[in-house]
Order: sequence, then C-alpha cells, then structure tokens
Amino acid sequence: MVDVASSDPDLVKQPEKPKLLQVMGPGLITGASDDDPSGIATYSQVGAQFGYGLAWTLPLSYPLMVAIQEISARVGRVTGIGIAGNLRRHYPNSVASIIVLVLLVANVINLGADLGAMGAGLKLLIPGPQLLYVVLFGLLSAGLEIFTRYSRYVSVLKWLCLSLFSYVICAFVVKIPWLEVAHQVVVPPIALTNDYLMAIVAVLGTTISPYLFFWQAEQEVEDEREDRRSKPLLRAPWQARREFARIRLDTIIGMLISNAIAFFILVTTAATLHAHGITNINTAADAAEALRAVAGPFTFVVFAAGMIGTGMLALPVLAGSAAFAVGELFRWPVGLAKRPHRAKAFYGVIAAATLIGVGLNFTPIDPVKALYWSAVLNGLAAVPVMIIMMHLKTIMGTFTLPVALSVLGWISTAVMGLAAVALIVSWIWK
Repeated sequence: MVDVASSDPDLVKQPEKPKLLQVMGPGLITGASDDDPSGIATYSQVGAQFGYGLAWTLPLSYPLMVAIQEISARVGRVTGIGIAGNLRRHYPNSVASIIVLVLLVANVINLGADLGAMGAGLKLLIPGPQLLYVVLFGLLSAGLEIFTRYSRYVSVLKWLCLSLFSYVICAFVVKIPWLEVAHQVVVPPIALTNDYLMAIVAVLGTTISPYLFFWQAEQEVEDEREDRRSKPLLRAPWQARREFARIRLDTIIGMLISNAIAFFILVTTAATLHAHGITNINTAADAAEALRAVAGPFTFVVFAAGMIGTGMLALPVLAGSAAFAVGELFRWPVGLAKRPHRAKAFYGVIAAATLIGVGLNFTPIDPVKALYWSAVLNGLAAVPVMIIMMHLKTIMGTFTLPVALSVLGWISTAVMGLAAVALIVSWIWK
C-alpha cells in the first residue's frame, strides 16, 4: 500500500477544503444519467407489473453499484486512462474489441430509445411532430457536447441533475402505503417465474450498466487533465488520500440519488398504475400518459417534464462513453476538453452515434419498444465486463483496493452473474 502521507508537495500549502458541489462530479453525473428515459421505462414497467414486489432490488443494488462505480473511478484516477485504454494495454485486442463493440451497439440503441422517448414526452406536453422533436434533441445534445467548453458543460450536466427530483414530487403527490412498501422490501414476495427473474435482471442491468463504468472512469481522467496540479496517482501517489476520499463521497452520494429516484419511480407507478390494473408499460411516455388518467394532470406534467430533463443528461453520457471507448481502443486523441479539430475522430463517434440514434426513430425498427429488453441485455453483458474490471485492479501498482471494497465488488459481480444464470435457466426450462 502506498504511503500517501510522505513527500507530498501539496501538503506544503493545503488548498481550501472543497465545497460539496465541487466534490460532486463524475459520480453525481454518472448516477443521475442512470435514470434516463430507458431506465424510467424499466422501473415503470416493473412497478406496473409487480407492484411493490420488486422494490427490494434497489436497496440491494445500491451498495453493489457504489462498489463497482468506485472501482471504475479509481482505475481512471490511478492510471490516467479509461477502462478501454487499460483493456487495450493489458488484454488481447480481441477481448477489448468485443467489449467495446457490445458497448457501442448497446449505447446507440439506448440513444435511439431515449431520443424517441424524449420526443414522445415533449409531444405529450406540446402537441407537434414527434420526429422533429427527436431531431432537435439530437442536434442540441450533440452540439453542446462537441462545441461547449468542458468545464461549462459539466456545470450544465450538474444542473440537469435537478430534473430527477420531479420523481420525488410525483411520489409524494400520490398516496403510497409506505408501511406496505417497507414490508415488501424487507420480506420480498419472490417468485421463481420467467417474468419475475427477467424483471430482476432488467432492474440490475439498468442500475449496474457497462456504460456507467466507462463514463465514470473517463470523467476522472478528464477532471485530472483539466486540473494542472493533478496527475495520475501512479505518478503522484501523495494525492491519493484526498482523491480517494473525494471519489468515495462523490460515488456514494451520486449512486444514492440514482437509486432513490429509481425507487420513487417504481413505487409511484406501483401505487397508481398497478393499483388500477394497468400492468403493461412499454415506454416512459406510456407511463406518463397512464399517470394522467389515474393520478391527475399535475403528476403527468411533472413526470413527462422530468423525462425530458433526464434524457438531456443521459444522451451525452451514452454518446460520450461510446466515443471514449472507441477512441482509446484505436489510440485516438480523446477528451471532451479538447477542441473539435484536435480530436476529430473522437467527436465524430459522438456525432455518428447520436445521428444513428436519431435515425433509428425513422426506421420500422422501434427502439423504444426494446427498452426493457435492452436493460435485460445490459444485465447479461455487464457480467464479463465486471469480471475484467475486478482484474483491472491488479494494474494499479501498489494502490490495492480496501478489503471491504474488493469484497463488495466481487459480490456485485457474483449477484449479476447469478441473476443472469437464473434467467438463462428459466428460458431453457420454460
């Protein structure tokens, strides 16, 4: 273990203790982007179909999500490169290429689905051409990500996180039997059916998703490069104590907000849609429209508006994580802090991924209907990525993981693996 207290140039003149909003960064944005329109659709479908019967999955997934995201952040901050770059350096090209390809395909499908859901959500609020709204959202998101200065863009993303609290408002507007919710969280009504197991994998695949690993690691690298005093911890071990404390706080709070919002969405739809016999929700827009009938116009408006805000937060994360992964795989210059002419291929992937996502909404293929299955596939794909992630810790020199964090990381990997195996077995024996 590195002695971070020795020969620390930064200790000669200690900087002011950063404010909480300054500490919150990669973890906050990563966690908030997890509640995108595809996630909202998944939690809404689970709440509508099973009521409170799967609410227990979110408290369970919280410590597991914190562990794997903190490990991701540590990999980026210690090595100074993202997960894809570490894969390229330490694993065969075939392994790195397959993982990046799966990530790219999944992200593009999610982009298309989220854009479609945002267009549908805006159409609910302002009647008009949904496809035009999809195009405008795609142009706005890609334009901001490509042409806005990184530090300003991060500030915009942080403010967009406030849109998540629209779902807290919804939860307290409708009547929720909190004692019943608590009982089903503590004593869950587990059913070994195909639908129930698939729903578990969908929830876990939404909360613990590969693109989140790549994004948080890359944002640690970006923030380190933006700060002239910071260096990868392998080169500046004396910065480790402060940085690891910041990463932990950022991740704990960011994932807490993410899971709490998901929990509120699930119980809100369970208390309204499931309670009124509405058990099939294909999209987040469907959930908003159904809420109008059973919970009133205010809840409908807040739910639909929140969907647009969270979509604007998620689109750059999906496109950006794909671009970082592809760029590091091919050794291109990467970074949102770079000007477009200095990272043409990197920004080209962002533009292309967003453009294809927009284009999916103009084809007979309806990406929005695939949201639930996308979450299931993410749950299956996360397992091999997490196994490799846990082995990536071995490349971090003397920066060994704390025992508790390592144990939680492996438990998280095992839980995702068991859920995936149970789902596959249920398919075989169906």
